[in-house]
Amino acid sequence: RIGLKGFANWFMVQYHEEMLHAMKIYEYISRQGGKVKLLSIQEPPSEFDSPLDMFEKTLTHERFITKSINDLVDLAMAERDHATQIFLQWYVTEQIEEEENDNDIIAKLKLVGTGTENNNGLFLLDKELSTRMTTVLTDFSKGIEAGMKAAAAA
Repeated sequence: RIGLKGFANWFMVQYHEEMLHAMKIYEYISRQGGKVKLLSIQEPPSEFDSPLDMFEKTLTHERFITKSINDLVDLAMAERDHATQIFLQWYVTEQIEEEENDNDIIAKLKLVGTGTENNNGLFLLDKELSTRMTTVLTDFSKGIEAGMKAAAAA
């Protein structure tokens, strides 16, 4: 509620990125002949004490996702499902990046502080986060993976 549009931008870009990650899993299961069943998920919190609180909760969630992916890798190994194990390695690497990004922003927030006494650092961090961009895929004709590679190359 304090007009941090750069923070809002960062999370909107993150949302689009996570949707692509989910669709990549959906497509993989379908291509492997599996049946995808989408279940409801718990609604994320919408109120936070501060930008720092928001990113600390984001990091906690990313750690949960990392554990879930690691559990899937363990299951794929136990089942000797080499294709799925290889597929999941991309997510293992991606989670390293996700947690690193959150940790970097948390460190910056702790450095600049979020009190009312001096918001210059928070203003500059908000400006930095406003520059994050993503490419929204519009061509899914060759699949999610091909679309992601084409977008990354552009």
